[in-house]
Amino acid sequence: MTITFHLNGEQVSLAKPDPTTTLLDWLREERGLTGTKEGCNEGDCGACTVMVTDQSGAKALNACILFLPQLHGKSVRTVEGVAAPIGTLHPVQRAMIDHHGSQCGFCTPGFVMSMVTAHTNGATDHDDQLAGNLCRCTGYAPIIRAAEAAQDAPVPDHIAQDRSFTFSEIPRGEDADRGAEPLNALRPCSSDDLARVYAARPEATLIAGATDVGLWVTKHLRQLRDVIFLDGCRDLKEITISDAEVRIGAMADMNHLRAALAPLHPSYAEMLRRYASQQVRAAATLGGNIANGSPIGDNPPALIALRATLHLRKGDMRRSLPLQDFFIDYGKQDRAPGEFIEAVSFDRQPDSLRVYKLSKRFDQDISAVLGAFNVTVVNGNVTAAVIAFGGMAAIPKRATHVEEALVGRPWTEATVVAAQAAFDHDFTPLSDMRASAAYRLDCARNMLRRYFSDLNGAPEHVLEVQP
Repeated sequence: MTITFHLNGEQVSLAKPDPTTTLLDWLREERGLTGTKEGCNEGDCGACTVMVTDQSGAKALNACILFLPQLHGKSVRTVEGVAAPIGTLHPVQRAMIDHHGSQCGFCTPGFVMSMVTAHTNGATDHDDQLAGNLCRCTGYAPIIRAAEAAQDAPVPDHIAQDRSFTFSEIPRGEDADRGAEPLNALRPCSSDDLARVYAARPEATLIAGATDVGLWVTKHLRQLRDVIFLDGCRDLKEITISDAEVRIGAMADMNHLRAALAPLHPSYAEMLRRYASQQVRAAATLGGNIANGSPIGDNPPALIALRATLHLRKGDMRRSLPLQDFFIDYGKQDRAPGEFIEAVSFDRQPDSLRVYKLSKRFDQDISAVLGAFNVTVVNGNVTAAVIAFGGMAAIPKRATHVEEALVGRPWTEATVVAAQAAFDHDFTPLSDMRASAAYRLDCARNMLRRYFSDLNGAPEHVLEVQP
């Protein structure tokens, strides 16, 4: 596997690199570009943020959990490459100086790279753009002022050119990755290629965004023998919305998923705004979040509430099943060796979906409880209900007893209050560092009350309710 990409405007080719070398380690140890810092080494602090540009645009990504093969055919900018070749500072750099946005300076390169990416994309929701960058010194206010001061400045030419470099000058090298040679790393360029190579190597580790697998390497120090990188499978990134159906490819990242769902199910999209950070959302994929099988994954409960169907493939064989049936037990999913997720689909439907994420921090935190509610009310009576939770069991799970307590009854507060008792029959949650079992049950019951208020037009969002 030969990897070719642009680094700060110059072409780089690496022949047979260790496929699980992170960009952070390579930059610091092989290129001497130490402006990219190592902080948490797990994608939480943002000190290692770089800008990666591909056909979909510029993304802020965490270099600490970004493997070198994921850069093939792309352009990378580090903090050393932000200023113009003649030394002129980027507008973000100048604004950080003018507004005193740096104190100890350790976090500053990561902030600058997140801000440069946002500036390149014309994004002005600065609180969201910078939620994945941590600073212990400034209190963030001068950094936000710097972002605001720079937002209307034109994008420098050398930054704007990164996208044109991506495909016009960098050889794709796809044919070289199609063979059956005994490599420990492969990069298929389509779902057909993936089906073939994964069927031949069913023991291989699939790497989509690496937001989870990256930690296997950086934190667990695991040696991955055979890996298959999925980023080249462009057909798996497609999101198709018709009058009848929404179909989401397994490689669709969280930011593209959020944009696609916002007009259809804004509550789901709002939950995704709080899903990890900008850097993680730009890498994390829907298929990865599902295949991981985590009981606290945020997407499965929302998709189960939408009655989603999961589409799997092994070689030339395809099958589909209700998403809720994919999760069998903790760490166990209905997926055979060599089988992978191709897509998730659900029917277009009136928007009665609400997704409530409860966590200790508003931004970039793992859910203690996530509840997804989709209740149909006709002429004042409940005719259908699908309610699913994460964080309440060993798998994402429906609240079937609660659903039964609602269906066929009038949509009133009395019905909702009576149905709350059914949560005890659906869930026996655990106590852990995020929440106690009793607290989780109380929160689930209260989420049902919240949903009733929400559907009836009462303000209930923490950012909307005023004291």
